[in-house]
Amino acid sequence: MSRNKVEQAIELIDEINLGDPNDEMVDGKAQPKEWLYGVRMSECLDQFKPQASDILKIAARAQHIRRWSVPRSDYPMNREGYFKWRIGLGVRHADEAMKIAAQAGFEQEEIDAIGRMLRKENIKRDPQVQALEDVICLVFLSFYFTDFAAKHSEEKIVRIVQKTWAKMSDEGHEAALKLPFTKSQQALLAKAFA
Repeated sequence: MSRNKVEQAIELIDEINLGDPNDEMVDGKAQPKEWLYGVRMSECLDQFKPQASDILKIAARAQHIRRWSVPRSDYPMNREGYFKWRIGLGVRHADEAMKIAAQAGFEQEEIDAIGRMLRKENIKRDPQVQALEDVICLVFLSFYFTDFAAKHSEEKIVRIVQKTWAKMSDEGHEAALKLPFTKSQQALLAKAFA
């Protein structure tokens, strides 16, 4: 497959996500939140699966494409609302990434596979879907766990870590255990795994 197709697709994804009106501060500089998330996903994928397929690279970069356009507040603030929001996002992310992959010249079979990855179809059975889920969990643990832990009760954090861990493969677990957690994070993880 032409490297240019991958580069073109990632450029198009980044072009969209650079328009995120929400920022995240990194080293004192504001970065568009979902663009930064996409970069982190790609970097994590490169470390976790250096030989990742081109379509997995595109799915990873597009995981949160234009996510700000569907706020969580548009759905009921309960468990059912949360799941509807997440499923709806997966469908929207898949649709948008598939259009971009088509525009970049990917074959229909590859485009469909990107959609399946972003909709999380056959997780635990499809190695590419599972690899994407592992990377999502590793990015959460590496970059968002600390802020999340500061905003929620210990009980909720322990539950979330347990759910995150259950989504991951053994290979994902190995990679997660190598992350540089703080002592307080290690204590929370120990409670989650007890």
